[in-house]
Amino acid sequence: MAADSRLGPDDLGRNLTWGLQEVLGRAIVIGDYRDKPFPTEADIVKQHGVSRSVTREAVKMLAAKGLLGARPKQGTFVRPEDGWNLFDTDVLRWLLERRRSLTLLRHFNELRIAVEPQAAALAAVAADEEQRAAITAGLYRMRTAEDGLDDGLDADIAFHVAILRASNNPFFVQFRSVVGTALRTSIRFTNRLTGRSASIADHAAVHDAILARDVEASRAAMTVLISKVLEVIQQVPIQDSEA
Repeated sequence: MAADSRLGPDDLGRNLTWGLQEVLGRAIVIGDYRDKPFPTEADIVKQHGVSRSVTREAVKMLAAKGLLGARPKQGTFVRPEDGWNLFDTDVLRWLLERRRSLTLLRHFNELRIAVEPQAAALAAVAADEEQRAAITAGLYRMRTAEDGLDDGLDADIAFHVAILRASNNPFFVQFRSVVGTALRTSIRFTNRLTGRSASIADHAAVHDAILARDVEASRAAMTVLISKVLEVIQQVPIQDSEA
């Protein structure tokens, strides 16, 4: 007999909680509460038709992301932006949905250039055969995407994530979620500006250096790749951009 796939009360509550978190989190990040107080628990319950327990759980989740704080007698409030957890993929995704997020894209790629070249260098010496094959598969997907046989964005992300995994450094490996989230916006933005998809040759240079176990060439090739992205972003006046 097939397993019962119906949602139980706990599952339904979880879905409602995550849905409310999405609505409230996005509203906070895009600035809906910049000039007005965050709504009370009673207001959220009334406006969104959810229970108090769902509301409390969603607010707790947003507080864990650094978006909300609470004080006695003051209630729940939106925290200053410099207190938000930018490594939380939901927060990053909401930030990238804001108009004129070019500065954030620049900052993100500055972080990438500090991390990914070293990850590539580590992959050159630390990757096992399965991990090396995953890097090759990512590059192959990028090539087939140019013929319309794969999704170029997914393929590009898979290539970079494979290298982070192949570094075998647990901190770099955990960076993969941030890279995947932000690259979706960064790649679309740079592709739109340049009128073309990512350079296969630049990615192939990283791939070939890693498979040759050439540490310095791997680091240099990844540095070149990300530097070109930064050059594209830096050429656009921030006030004229909408990422």
